[in-house]
Amino acid sequence: MTDKVVSPNVVPNPYVPGSGVNEFNQGDIQAAIYQALSEAPGMPPVYDNVPQDTDFPYVVIGDDISTPFDDDCGVGAETLVTIHVWSVYRGRQEVKNVMALIYAALQRVQLPVANGYTVTCNFDWQHSMLDPDGVTRHGIIRFRLLTRSYQNG
Repeated sequence: MTDKVVSPNVVPNPYVPGSGVNEFNQGDIQAAIYQALSEAPGMPPVYDNVPQDTDFPYVVIGDDISTPFDDDCGVGAETLVTIHVWSVYRGRQEVKNVMALIYAALQRVQLPVANGYTVTCNFDWQHSMLDPDGVTRHGIIRFRLLTRSYQNG
């Protein structure tokens, strides 16, 4: 287990490099996304677990789905990552502006993933809506990543 802390809200997970098992830990992909978003100019705070009483707007790295992307040349993963934007701004403009910042930070970017590299990081879809409370705006944006290991499979 590493002592490196990527963010107070992202906990690294151990894996065994070169074993072919968990070569692409989803925590590594999340850490790379967190770093890219957090360093983007104008980006509101980015969280995995939102602290109580957090001011709006903010971004949450949400659920991900990963499937193997392995072949004779190596081990990889195809990952769908959903990112949420939360705002109480009257109207949709703030949510849409933050989603544009997320797009600029991730679209076709080579994210540095531990023990591997990003083949592609592409925008998949986005949606903005008014939450049932009638006040909170919610934006959802999803990206599709293909990652590969430096190790052969």
